[in-house]
Amino acid sequence: MIKRNAAAARSAEDRAGTATSRRTALRAGAVAAGTTIAMALSSPAFALIHDDGEDPGPGLGVGATLGLFVGLPLVIFLFIAGLVMLFSKKPGKN
Repeated sequence: MIKRNAAAARSAEDRAGTATSRRTALRAGAVAAGTTIAMALSSPAFALIHDDGEDPGPGLGVGATLGLFVGLPLVIFLFIAGLVMLFSKKPGKN
């Protein structure tokens, strides 16, 4: 009799867990579908077709690209970090 009640309690817990799992899976599926649709709508499908009056400039070389997207942010970060260190020192303390 005790085993039977324990088995019934376990099966009720399993059913509750399954419902929660289903709900979670449906929610995750809805988020994934929404994200996929948003990405598909914003994709650059017609990026090669230029509009009237558009005049794209020459592309950047490897050095200019690395300097612009790696070097410049690094220099700005080091400058701000230096300012913080300079102004955070209190007189009389090491």
